[in-house]
Amino acid sequence: MSTKGKHILLNGSPIYLKGISIHEESLLRARRAHSLEDAKDLLEKAQELGCNYVRLAHYPHNEHMVRLADKMGLLVWEENPVYWTIDWENETTYKNAEHQLSELIYRDKNRASVIIWSMANETPTSNARNLFLKQLAAHTRKLDSTRLISAALEQKDYQGNTEIRTIEDPFADVVDVLSFNEYIGWYDGLPEKCSRITWKIDQDKPILISEFGAGAKQGLYGTIDERWTENYQEYLYVETLKMISKIDNVQGMSPWILIDFKSPARTLPNIQDGWNRKGLISDDGVKKKAFFVLKDFYLKK
Repeated sequence: MSTKGKHILLNGSPIYLKGISIHEESLLRARRAHSLEDAKDLLEKAQELGCNYVRLAHYPHNEHMVRLADKMGLLVWEENPVYWTIDWENETTYKNAEHQLSELIYRDKNRASVIIWSMANETPTSNARNLFLKQLAAHTRKLDSTRLISAALEQKDYQGNTEIRTIEDPFADVVDVLSFNEYIGWYDGLPEKCSRITWKIDQDKPILISEFGAGAKQGLYGTIDERWTENYQEYLYVETLKMISKIDNVQGMSPWILIDFKSPARTLPNIQDGWNRKGLISDDGVKKKAFFVLKDFYLKK
């Protein structure tokens, strides 16, 4: 893998990464995914969605996933569990992160499917954090110079304008692929806001949208402005895909997320009940309306 300007190159040819984010949670079994059957369920659903690529978030997944991805011809983003705000100045914390990343690279560096090592997810910038991630990236390049390096960064308003977004992060200068999470239309206004957002991204690098999405209870229907309905989630995907398509350097995406997953902090009665509902497939295996929006988008790419 390599990059040239805005392009991601696979064997020297540009590729658009049609992806989805996946948690290590078994479809229909309400437990951690750990078996070959679990991996088959998840990756076959990703292929049915039209994916050529998956993001394994936010930690190393079991080896069945990458072994099977090799056989199925799916490309893989693997991620180190450096998430949100950790103790950036603690040397033991850094050694822990470096060790986990090293073990992942030693295990999977000969897997044809693996194309990206991700250093972190949604980590606010600070001097200590920047040094921490730069050290991780340098260590990664020593262990494996053949893969691309990225991280799921955060976007922000441009010079105080809430309708212009940018990436202002020193680590953006380090990564090979500029990736960021955005939830415009879910945590930030309604889906129609996507049509008013423009992007000012100065980095001359390929862009992957590492996350976007909205929660929906499968089987709950309403208007496109009613949160938690399949209609709202579907509308958000329609509007987000229009918005993303206007960003010149975008070379792929991995929306959040393939299936609903257990999350004890999500307590909204009769909607969440201990589940994150951003899945395109429900916890009982039923595809939501947004699944078909993304599938149609990918089929046309």
